Amino acid sequence: MRRALAAGGLLTLFSVSGCGSGAVEAPAPRPPAEVAARCRTLHDRLPQKVHGFARRATTPKSPLVTAWGSPAIVIRCGMPRPAALKPTSELVVVNGVSWLGVPVDRPVTFTAVGRLGYVEVTVPAAYQPPGDVLIELAGPIKAAIPASPDGSL
Repeated sequence: MRRALAAGGLLTLFSVSGCGSGAVEAPAPRPPAEVAARCRTLHDRLPQKVHGFARRATTPKSPLVTAWGSPAIVIRCGMPRPAALKPTSELVVVNGVSWLGVPVDRPVTFTAVGRLGYVEVTVPAAYQPPGDVLIELAGPIKAAIPASPDGSL
């Protein structure tokens, strides 16, 4: 089931990193070469600022992982298919990108699905409304990671 979200939203998300000004620790995914190439294109298209926060270094350094702000908003491209993704999963559509939200306690991680590569975004719950981050990232994701031609999730 898909639900559209045009702007803003009541989404709750979390971060994979802690507070601080050093490099953000976020493990890099290991996708197939074709997906990794799309992810490098995405990395180049991502904005220098998200939700008003500048990019931060990540460790290990990888073009598949990008972070902004403190606590960090983190995007990881080339993730495996989410285990929670089922044909009956409820998706939120933000500016043409379908997202699967997976709760972990109160926070949520969103994964862009239905594309030729899974893109995971975590946003600290402190950033409200967190849906604004998904809005900012939808354009670069659509441009770099094409939708699955067969409509598969």
